[in-house]
This record gives sequence, structure tokens and C-alpha cells, in this order.
Amino acid sequence: MSYALSIPELPELPVKEVLPSLLQALSETNRAVLEAPPGAGKTTLVPLALLQADWLLGGKILVLEPRRLAARAAAQRMADLMQEPLGQTVGYWVRMEHVVSARTRVEVVTEGILTRMLQEDPALEGVAAILFDEFHERSLQADLGLALALDAQAVLRPDLRIVIMSATLDATGIGKWLQAPVIRSDGRLYPVETHYLTPAEVAAAGTRPAERLQQLVPRAIIKALREESAGDILVFLPGMGEMRRVAEQLENRLPADVELHLLHGDLALSRQMAAIQPSPSGNRKIVLATSIAETSLTIEGVKIVVDGGYARVPRFMPRTGLTTLVTTPVSRAAADQRRGRAGRLGPGVCYRLWSTADQLQLPERQDPEICEADLAGLALELALWGIKDAAALQWLDAPPAAALSLARDLLLRLEALDAAGHATAHGKAIASMGLTPRLGHLVIRGHEMGLTETACTLAALLAERDIIRSQQPHSTPQPDLPLRLELLTAKRPPIPGYQRDENAIRRVQEQAQHLRQRLRASKGTIEAHAAGILTALAYPDRLAQRESTGKVRLITGQRASLPTELFSEADYYGIAHLDAGQHPRILLAAPLSKEEVLQHFETQLIQIEEVRWDNVTNRVVARRIVKLGALVLEEKQLTQPDPEQIAQALLQALQDKGVARLPWSEEALRTRQRITFLQQLVPDKWPDVSDAALEATMEDWLLPHLAGLRSMEHVNRLDFNGILLAMLSWEQQQELDKLAPTHLQVPSGSRIALDYTDPTTPVLAVRLQEVFGLLDTPRIAAGKVPLLMHLLSPASRPVQVTRDLRSFWNAGYFEVRKDLRGRYPKHHWPEDPLTAIPTRSIKRRGS
Repeated sequence: MSYALSIPELPELPVKEVLPSLLQALSETNRAVLEAPPGAGKTTLVPLALLQADWLLGGKILVLEPRRLAARAAAQRMADLMQEPLGQTVGYWVRMEHVVSARTRVEVVTEGILTRMLQEDPALEGVAAILFDEFHERSLQADLGLALALDAQAVLRPDLRIVIMSATLDATGIGKWLQAPVIRSDGRLYPVETHYLTPAEVAAAGTRPAERLQQLVPRAIIKALREESAGDILVFLPGMGEMRRVAEQLENRLPADVELHLLHGDLALSRQMAAIQPSPSGNRKIVLATSIAETSLTIEGVKIVVDGGYARVPRFMPRTGLTTLVTTPVSRAAADQRRGRAGRLGPGVCYRLWSTADQLQLPERQDPEICEADLAGLALELALWGIKDAAALQWLDAPPAAALSLARDLLLRLEALDAAGHATAHGKAIASMGLTPRLGHLVIRGHEMGLTETACTLAALLAERDIIRSQQPHSTPQPDLPLRLELLTAKRPPIPGYQRDENAIRRVQEQAQHLRQRLRASKGTIEAHAAGILTALAYPDRLAQRESTGKVRLITGQRASLPTELFSEADYYGIAHLDAGQHPRILLAAPLSKEEVLQHFETQLIQIEEVRWDNVTNRVVARRIVKLGALVLEEKQLTQPDPEQIAQALLQALQDKGVARLPWSEEALRTRQRITFLQQLVPDKWPDVSDAALEATMEDWLLPHLAGLRSMEHVNRLDFNGILLAMLSWEQQQELDKLAPTHLQVPSGSRIALDYTDPTTPVLAVRLQEVFGLLDTPRIAAGKVPLLMHLLSPASRPVQVTRDLRSFWNAGYFEVRKDLRGRYPKHHWPEDPLTAIPTRSIKRRGS
């Protein structure tokens, strides 16, 4: 029995020549790789040609497209070729749209749809072939879908055909990896004249992409209209913001016969289709588009391409757990794809808004998304597939282990996985929502809390483009999430300085309705006050606590700024979007109450007794605290804290301050100096009391004396001299006084304090008149160490420094005597100091 369909004659497109080879290959093997340049017709002709294959046996052909707009356009084009309406032989299935019937044999689907189909039916009963179109884009979902399809083919469906179709991918390498034949179509690309900017033009345009594009693109478009008399213009820009700014620049500058269109996935379908369709006879059109127009879409009439040279790609930062959109230069492969759009109908022109030198610096290709993306969704799909080790599947590029580990940690927090790594019932419900795991968790939990309408609308808000736009370029986004919910309910008047994005609002409303339908829930009331807890549930790793006006602390301990001009300050915030730069800023947040945090994060709360030093009060504080990560939710003073913990906390504070900052008394410092003097003489016998040594052993010599103390005031009352002496044995204390006395009695009868500041050279500073009659230098340490004598004038100024007093009397004294007699004439300066009577008072001459 033959199941082949009769189809009309296919148009004469380049890929038609290799269709027999592809059909032959697929009759002999279950895998193939087709390489065909843009415009060759692979997207629309290959599926229709396969309908005639004997091995189809009535099965369906799935055509995988990376974008919704491309999926709709491809399905419509094939339906036109079949001379049928959509939903007959050819249909499509994208998010929120399913246009098929019992007769549908070719179904164009987006990548996430294929993953859901595989998860619900791993054998894909009724599907004969899967065609991965534009695989060179290497989206995360395409890599995942291919890995699951290959696994299903190997285990359950060896008859399932898998075809990889691409314009620029390394087909030979893919063929070897898949062990599949490679079929190539040369295509038919007309020559494209390529223009570059001069280095001077590049330098004058600046380095910031937004400003550079706003300046260069309108100028290039006007130039192209002037120099090229025919043909439509396709302009490549990174995103919607740049498209709007360029459109504003072109306003009132275009001829009457030139139409301006924007092509972006967030626009209404009617506007997207208007951009794709041929312009009316006699008119020209300009289409401002993102990278969506690089390959899988055919835009009729284009002969001129203006390439801004940038693309906007998502980048996952494992350090912060955030995915941000980054504006980056295109790869050479992507630039060639863009230029090729000008050469499909005939000779074309491409204006590249960079220099030939910049061209050499472009990367050959962009890294696959799987190497840079948040892998939470992929990790959940693997768990649902029953795979614990990603290496069990066949990957062109394996998911990075570190990012996969972070993803699984998040899924545990979202309760999508259990401790063993298996998908929970909640995880399966999350996956069924067609959202990221975070937003799926938000919707499911919100539904369970009776907040279905709010949860669906909030998830749609977070999944789609922002519904408000600042009227000032490069301004800080308004971070208030509840405000956006109120705008959707018409309970909030327009915000000064901002305007509503009607396209974004429409998409949010459509998405929210779609989510309600998945939950089989009727439309309800949006409760904006619940935005905070719902956001916190979706982003539990970004829950934040207010520290001061405009400043918050995240659950991770990171601090960030949060401007709160348009909504009242709260103690806690759920954070949806965060700019994790050098100075982190919160871009989208909603307040929530402490009671909500305690209720919904109860299982993650930790109660501990904390004893620590408080630098503000200069004392040890003891409290019982309830923490959620780095956030302190509650705290109470402990009335009877553990004395040992108190002492340890006090000791730690003193260690942090350092030994030099302890409240040493003068007596204690002199004792340390005396011990150091003896330790240097006999290191094995005396303890080391240097700063370093005391700091290293503080727990031994100081901790016992901290019992019962709680503040620095108490520490200041300690007898540090006694603490030092306690480090010595009784015998050492006796020897200390003998070998390193604090004072020495001189001939005048005075007891003079010795100075041990320099432990190698103890000093005796004494008035010269008090040592008359003293023949030799005094010694300490059992006579081993002579003192360094500072002989002082009556005004206590040094007149001689010596370690040899006998020599001074014999020689130096007489020179000093001459000077002193002139300066202190009322004092007695004897000719023979050794026989003179020492004195502490003024000895009048002649007395």
C-alpha cells in the first residue's frame, strides 16, 4: 500500500536538483545532512518532496524552525505551493497557536514544541521524520531536541528519519558526527557588491553600539536609496530599541513611495507579515529587522542590505546566576548570511557599517547557545527524560558541567527535582507550562495560592518585553513590578516620563490568557500586592532585604542599589532583574512582607544562637537569630549566653585588633621590654613576648583572664602587667627583678628607672652630678651587660653617652665640665669628680 501524496510541481529552486539524492539517502539510512545556501528552497521544498517517500508510511513530517515567525511563514509558503489553506496538508504549531487537522502531514513547529512532543511520547508514534532547519543557529532547544531525538531513534524508533539542514554549518563534520551522508546544494546566489566604512568614518561614530547605529544606519539608508535606483532595503539591527530609534531618525526623511516596516518577533502578526510581503507595485520598502531575517525568512524584493554589524545574544553568568542580553559584534558567518540576502533575486549591494580591518577581527562563528546559556530548563528536561548524566546522550557540544550543576541546584530550590535528581510531580507541572523553570514555578505556586490571574499575568510580564518605555534615551528603567500590573488593570494613570508599549501589552495579555487556558482557569482579578511573594518564589536566590534608603542586601550577601521613588520602601523585595555589574543595580522588583517570607520560605529558615563582637557598641552581643541565607529576619537578645562563647568572641575581637592595640599600661610595657631583654640573652629560658608571638598564643595567655568580661571597657580594667608576670614561673619572676631590675640606685641615693626600649641596649639616664664618685659603668644580668649611660645636664639634656664611665672621668669629663660651668654657673662642677659628693640638688659653687 502506498502512502505517498501527490503534490503539485515544485518551483525551480536550486535545492530541487539534489532532492532525488536526499530521497535516495533516506531510503537507505535513517539520517542525513543537507547543506544548502540561503534562498535555495530547502525549508519549503524538502518537506514536500519527502511526502512522496515510500518509507513515510502515512507518518507525519516535523519541520523544526528556531523562530515563530519563520515557522508561520514556512508553513504558509508550503500551503501555497500545495494550493491549500493552512491546516490541511501543511500546518504549524508554535506557542499559543496550533493550526493543524487530521489531514496534516507536514507540521512546522518551534523547538520547544518538539521537546514537549518527545517528552509526552518518546517513540513519536505517527511521526516519520524530523527536519532540523537552520541548525547552524545552534540554539539550546535545537541541540536538546536533537539529543533527545537521537536517543529515541537509537532505543525506540530506528525507522525515524532525522535530517539536519543548514546553510553555513560544517556539514562534513556534522556528517561524521552523525555517521550520515552529506548532500550539498550549490544554490544560486548572485554577486553582491560589498561596501565598508573608512577608518575615519568608524572613528567618528564612537564605540557605543546604540549611539553608533543611531548615527550610521539612517545615513547609510539614505545613501542606498540615492545610489541604488531599485530594490528594497533590509536593515539588520540588534533589537527593538535600535529599530525604534532608527525609525524616528528616518521620519519625514523618506520619499513618498518608500514604506518603512519593522520586523520583530514581538510585533503583531499582521505587521510581521506586512514586512515580509512584496511592496505594492511602483513602491520600495525598508525593513528594519533583527537577526530573525538572516536565514529562515524570505523577504520579497530585497536587493540591498544595510548591516549594522551587531546582534543581541543572551549570556548566562554562573557567578551571579543571571542571564543578560549582550550586544556583540556579529560573526563572519552571520555577516555572510546577511549579505547573501541581497543576492537572491539578482545582483545586490551590501553596506557594512564597519571597516575592512574590523572585518578581520570578527569571530568565525558565534559560540553555541548551550555553551553560554542558563541550563535550568535543559536540566529539567533531562530529568524528565530519565537522564542523570548528560554524557549519556549524544551532543554536538556537551552542556558545561558547572552550568549544569548550578541549574540542578536551582531546580532543587524550586522543588522541581528531589535530592536524588529525579523530576518531582511539581517539576513535571512546571515543564508542562512551556515557560522557564522559574516562571513555571511562579505560575504553579500562584495557582495553588489562589492567585492564578496575578501569577499568569506576572509570568507573562517577566517573559515578554517590558510594557513601559522611557521617553529619555539611556535612562534607568523603572523597577516597580506592581506598577506594571496596575497599568494592565487600568488602575494606574500614565507615568510621567514613560509611555505604554501597546505591542508588548498585547503580547502579555495573550500570553496570560494562554497560561490560564493551560491551567483551565477562568479570568480573575489581578492583585498587584502579591507581585512580591510571587517574584520571590520564582527567584528565591535574589530575595532582598532593605538595609538603608535605596540599598538592599540579597540573600547571597551581595549588596545592590534599588531606586524606590515610585513605590514605597518595604523591608523585603522579590528581585526579577538585576544588573550585576561593578555597582549592582536592581532593574525590576516588587515589595513583600516579612510575614510572607516567614510563611513561604519556612523550610529554608535557620535558627542559630550567635555570639559576636559588635564594633559599634564595643562589646560582645549574644542573640538568637532567624536567618534566610545572608538575611537576618528576626533577632532576640540571649539572657544567659554561654560564657565560653562570650570569652571566645571577645578574644576574637582582640585578635582582630592586634596585640599592639591592647590596653597595655606603662608598667606592662616595661615588663614586656625587660622580658624581651632577657629572652634575647637566653632564648631557651625566657618566653617570647613580641607582638607576633603574643598574637599567635593569645588564646593561651589571655583567654583565661577574659572569663566574665563582655566589653572593651572591661578589658581596659585588666592588669596586663600581672597577666604578663603570670606567664613566668615563680623562679623566673624572682630572676626578672634581679637580672633586669626596673630601677638602679645611684651614688646620690636616687632610684633611677632603667629604659629597656631597645632590648639590646638598656639605658640608664641620670644627671651627671648624681654619679660623682662612681668609678665604673653599672652592669645588669649578673654583670653580663653594661648599661648605656646617658649623662644629663641639670636640665636633663644628654651631655655625654657612654658605656665606659671610667674613660669618661679620665678624659671626656673635663671638656664637658668647661661647657657646663658656662651654662650652669650656679652649680658645682668639681675638678675631681671621683672624690666629689654626688648630689640631687643644686650645689652652689663654693658651698
